[in-house]
Amino acid sequence: MSNQAELILDGKSYQFPVIVGSENEKAIDIGKLRDLTGYVTYDVGYKNTGVTKSAITYLDGENGILKYRGYSIEELAQKSNFLEVAYLLIYGELPTVDQYRDFDAAIDKHSMIHEDVKKILDGFPSFAHPMGVLSSLVCSLTAFYPESLEPNPTPEQIDHSIIRLMAKMPTMVAWAYKKSKGRPVNYPINSLEYCANFLHMMFANPTEKYIVDPVVSEALNVLLILHADHEQNCSTSTVRIVGSSQASLYGSVSAGINALWGPLHGGANQEVIEMLDEIKASGIKTKDYIEKVKTKEVRLMGFGHRVYKNFDPRAKIIKKACDDILSKLGVNDPVLEIAKELEQAALNDPYFVERKLYPNVDFYSGIIYRALGIPTNMFTVMFALGRLPGWIAQWKELRENKEPIGRPRQIYVGNVSKTYVNIENR
Repeated sequence: MSNQAELILDGKSYQFPVIVGSENEKAIDIGKLRDLTGYVTYDVGYKNTGVTKSAITYLDGENGILKYRGYSIEELAQKSNFLEVAYLLIYGELPTVDQYRDFDAAIDKHSMIHEDVKKILDGFPSFAHPMGVLSSLVCSLTAFYPESLEPNPTPEQIDHSIIRLMAKMPTMVAWAYKKSKGRPVNYPINSLEYCANFLHMMFANPTEKYIVDPVVSEALNVLLILHADHEQNCSTSTVRIVGSSQASLYGSVSAGINALWGPLHGGANQEVIEMLDEIKASGIKTKDYIEKVKTKEVRLMGFGHRVYKNFDPRAKIIKKACDDILSKLGVNDPVLEIAKELEQAALNDPYFVERKLYPNVDFYSGIIYRALGIPTNMFTVMFALGRLPGWIAQWKELRENKEPIGRPRQIYVGNVSKTYVNIENR
C-alpha cells in the first residue's frame, strides 16, 4: 500500500503521508494541508479526525474490542483491581509488587483533604448537583497546591499532582454525596483498600457501625475498571485540549468532569434507570414498549454506541456482574427483569439486529449502582471517579509528547460586510 495519499485541488496534486497505527489503524496526516493549499477539512464533531497519537487505549468498535495498554478489558476486569489498572494507564505498565505497594501507600498518605475545602463544600446548597460540586472541589485544588499551576512542571511535580488527585477524588466524591444528603462527612480510613475506603466514606453514619461488604467492594472495583478509559471521547478530548494550553491537571480534569456531566455523555446510565422505572410504573409490556421504540414514539436508552458497531465488550462483563451482584446481595429488583426482557427482545428483533443496536455498558451499570445503594444523581459522579485514571493518563501523555495547543478551525458562514450605524440612528 502507498504511504502517500493524493489530493487534487484546482487541478494541482498534493501528497500527504499515510500513518499506520500498531493495530493497523490508518490515517492521513493533513498537518500541512492549510499551508500547502489554503484549505481546511470540515468534520463536525471530529468524527473522522485523529487528534493525537496515543499509546493508552485501543478501541475497535466494529469488532467490539477494548484494550488498556495492550491488555484486554475482559482480562483486566477478571484479574486486576482498580488501583492496578490506574497504575497501568498512567505509567504504561502493570506495577510490580514494590511499585504497587508504593503507589497504594502514596495514595493513602494524600487521601485527607484540607479542612478549608469543607468551607467551600458548605457554600453549596444541599440540592446542588453533585457533579457541579465535584468539579468545583477538584478545581479548588489549584489554590491549595499552587505549584500545580507551574506551566513546565518537573516530573516529580507532575507525579505529586497525580497522586494527590487519585487520593483525594474518592474523598471529594463521598463528600459531594454527603452534602446532597445534608449529612456530616466521613474521613478516609487508610487501613481499608481504595474501594472499601470510598464506600465507608459514602455510607458510614455516626449512629451505627458500618462494615464494608466485600461483594459490594468487588462490584465497585469492576465498574471502575470498565469506565477507566475509553479513547478520545468528549470528556477525554476536553481534558486534552484544556491541558494543551498548559493548564494544570486539576483544572483540566475539572473541565473533563463538566464535559462528562452532559446527558449525551456521562448521564446515559441515569437515563436507563429512569426509562426502566417508567416502564415499571406504566405497566406497559416489554414487547409493546419495543414496538413504540420501532415507531420512534419512545427511545430505548442504553442501546447502541457512537463507536461500537458490535456488542460493547464492557456490557458482556457488566451483564454477568449484574446478575452475580444482585444474587449475592439478595436484591430482587423488578427493573432487572424488565432490562433482561428488553435485551432479549432487542437482540432477537430484526429491527435492532440490522441496525446493530446492542446493549452498551450504561444499560446495566445503573442497575448495579442502585443495588449498591448509590442514588441516581450520583451515577455520573461514579463515572467520573472511574474515568479519573484515564483522564490523568491522557493529560500526562500530551505533555510528554509536547503536543501543541489545540486550535480547531471553522468555516465562517456569517455576514460578509455590514456598516455600523450609531445607536441614535437605528
